[in-house]
Amino acid sequence: MIKGAIFDLDGTILDSMFIWGTIGEDYLRSLGQEPKESLKETFKTFTLEQAAHYYRDNYGVALSVNEIISSVNKMVENYYKNSVPLKHGIEIFLGKLKTKGVKMCIATVTDKHLAEAALDRLGIRDYFSEILTCASVGHNKEEPHIYREAQKHLGTDKGETVVFEDSLHALKTAKSDGFVTAGVFDAHEENQDELKKIADSYIENYLDFDKFWSSIKI
Repeated sequence: MIKGAIFDLDGTILDSMFIWGTIGEDYLRSLGQEPKESLKETFKTFTLEQAAHYYRDNYGVALSVNEIISSVNKMVENYYKNSVPLKHGIEIFLGKLKTKGVKMCIATVTDKHLAEAALDRLGIRDYFSEILTCASVGHNKEEPHIYREAQKHLGTDKGETVVFEDSLHALKTAKSDGFVTAGVFDAHEENQDELKKIADSYIENYLDFDKFWSSIKI
């Protein structure tokens, strides 16, 4: 029986992946310039510092690297504090997990203060006993450390703890480490067939809680 749930944030609880697909171009337009290319593709593997250097070298942005980073961070923070919405049906889904006595926490790459700002605004912060971040754990989701720390916090066995992820690479990490996994549909993940194939449960619609619950075999 499932006793613990570890949720990713972006694309799983929050419908926020659009931010990371458009922020590069949004920032440039805020400076009055139009992108000459798809910055989403250009910045796909860039750190924010690398993107800042790219703006300076390729678009003649006269601001310092630190000033660019600060400005982009403020734009992202504004999204989380004021406009990022929930995935459809997630609040009802969380309520049903709580009714079944499932303990819940979050494991995310997003900064904790941004996660808390969004969850507080949207009224669902109290469902989660903790928000763990890759920065606080010191490892990204290519490694299982954040899931192990979340499991330790919940005090549940790995085989009775389900990890919810919309990203294929993160779901693979959790699955390979022995967690029960739930793949969550998000349009920004292109490999839906593979996500569905490797997940123990696949969620297209959070309103169909019974389908999810019956699909988890322990």
